[in-house]
Amino acid sequence: MAAPSAPRPPRPRKDPQPLVIPRNAAEEQRLRLERLMRNPEKTVPIPEKLNEWAPRPPPEFVRDVMGSSAGAGSGEFHVYRHLRRREYQRQDFMDAMAEKQRLDEEFQKKLERNKMIAEEQTAKRRRKRQKLKEKKLQAKKNKLEQKKQEKEPAQSQEQASSEEDEEDSKEEEEKEDDAEEPSFVMGRG
Repeated sequence: MAAPSAPRPPRPRKDPQPLVIPRNAAEEQRLRLERLMRNPEKTVPIPEKLNEWAPRPPPEFVRDVMGSSAGAGSGEFHVYRHLRRREYQRQDFMDAMAEKQRLDEEFQKKLERNKMIAEEQTAKRRRKRQKLKEKKLQAKKNKLEQKKQEKEPAQSQEQASSEEDEEDSKEEEEKEDDAEEPSFVMGRG
């Protein structure tokens, strides 16, 4: 026999939580969140996605084959009825799965079509924006060229006028050099 163990220390008593009955779904959700947030270190159980119901597959080997001959007992009817119900369920399930698959394919095609339309619209708008951008850039270049051309003729006119002034001043100097006649004649008088 094991030796008597030391008495356990008394557990600290937790204040009992008051009983709150939720009045609506929002309040129930709030209470659940409060309970979860009291101890954040505690792991939260997240329920797994439930698997869809699937019928039991048909047996690979049927042992009790019913014949078409007369003489089936009254108990055989119930066996037949269950087999028939199960087969109808299986067929309904297969029809529902085929319909679901068809709807999923249609949805995927629709998504793809919408995506293509959206991409085309985006590409069209991108081309339009690019065209406007290039147009603005071209207008800016043209404006700069016009300003440059306006400055160049002014400069060329200034240069031409300054060249003409220089030529005029040179001609005047040459005339002055040639015409160095004193304003008074010496020796006459």
